Amino acid sequence: NLVADYNENALKSAESYSDDLHLSKAEIYDYLIGEKLGHFTADEAQYAIDNLAADYKNNALETARSYKEDLQWSDSQIYSQLTSSTGDRFTEEEARYAVDNLE
Repeated sequence: NLVADYNENALKSAESYSDDLHLSKAEIYDYLIGEKLGHFTADEAQYAIDNLAADYKNNALETARSYKEDLQWSDSQIYSQLTSSTGDRFTEEEARYAVDNLE
């Protein structure tokens, strides 16, 4: 079934974006439908998001760690970037978890 194949390909891409890049749900969706990377349809991208077993709190934490270690950002700067609509677009709960669990 061609639709199922495209859906599974979208899911595999989403898993990669989550596991390798530690992206938020919103960012993964945009990567999937983006012209440069994904070329998946909105339905395929939504299928992937709906079926992705991602730990978004951990993704936020991994992203926060890189900001802390690489850029020496303060907790408030990290929180702002994680939740920014022009930044990483994690939820407030995911970003709070990340900042609270930074070493």
